[in-house]
Amino acid sequence: MNTLIGTFIWVLGGLAGATFALPFRKVKGWSYESYWLIWALFGLILFPIALGLATVPNLFGVIFSAPAKTLVLCAAFGALWGIGGLAWGLMIRYLGVGLGLAIGCGLCSATGTLIPPIVKGQAASLVADKGAIITLASVIVSLLGIVFVGLAGKSKENELPEEEKKKAVAEFNFKKGLIVAIVAGLASAGMNFGLQSGGVLENGALDAGAKEVWKGMGVLVVVLFGGFIVQLIWCLQQNAKNKTFKDYATIVKPASAGVLFWSGLAGIVWACQFACQKVGESLAGSIAYISFAIVMGSSVLFSSLIGIALGEWKGTGAKTRNYLALGLVILAASIGIAVIAKLVK
Repeated sequence: MNTLIGTFIWVLGGLAGATFALPFRKVKGWSYESYWLIWALFGLILFPIALGLATVPNLFGVIFSAPAKTLVLCAAFGALWGIGGLAWGLMIRYLGVGLGLAIGCGLCSATGTLIPPIVKGQAASLVADKGAIITLASVIVSLLGIVFVGLAGKSKENELPEEEKKKAVAEFNFKKGLIVAIVAGLASAGMNFGLQSGGVLENGALDAGAKEVWKGMGVLVVVLFGGFIVQLIWCLQQNAKNKTFKDYATIVKPASAGVLFWSGLAGIVWACQFACQKVGESLAGSIAYISFAIVMGSSVLFSSLIGIALGEWKGTGAKTRNYLALGLVILAASIGIAVIAKLVK
């Protein structure tokens, strides 16, 4: 039962990852880099700290009692994700919610799932038993699904006139979007590397009296802090380049309330996907890296369905829709295979 509950929580995390960008559609009047900084402040600093303080006694004592090496490693992986996170926003601008998150999350899932055990010298664990082999199969199947979603995106670009593509995604550009998506997917895997490198912080949280399900919140705070530093530097650099610091001067005006609310909401929803990952890990009690594959796979599936609902594939022909449908079926199957792997474990 705990395994099923944990898996369900991971799927909820995938739903959060797929929907986080929707509130941005309500943001008006601010430049991209300015409202992205608000997103980062809420999602990477305020919400994780608030959640950590509510669930881990003496949160900062736990964090600062950990070895410096652990803190630096977790924050550095968070910074690597931060680079991917910047590309993530551009990816959505060029490809849309459905296609962008499908490709980005798929690459992120594959690298984040397979690289940690290889780096740790545990590559043999990927095929150690039946459950591990099934898990590896789920990643391979997921990549196959991504290929078909990508083919659907390329087919869409070829068959739709420019004005139709722009109706759903104002800056649609498959070539630019694909390059950005590859960078976003590979670098964003640093998130899972960081979340799986904080065992000392998890033990410290338990020693301080935290419940098992919340032990990973301290790790989350440190990893996301590393990501925030990268986001902060980039946003301020863009503010200076584009002369958009004036956006912040309006922050106390009623007209900016919507910007703060919707950007902050996007940040909180985004952070929930990784809070769900850590909570689900403690409930399922299985190999940690499987959780990331399920969260990302679920996000791919949900984001593609959202893209359909938003009309991003409206007006496409049978070939494009068949590619997309096949990709979604395969992605759904990959999540089911990952669940089976956990049950076998």
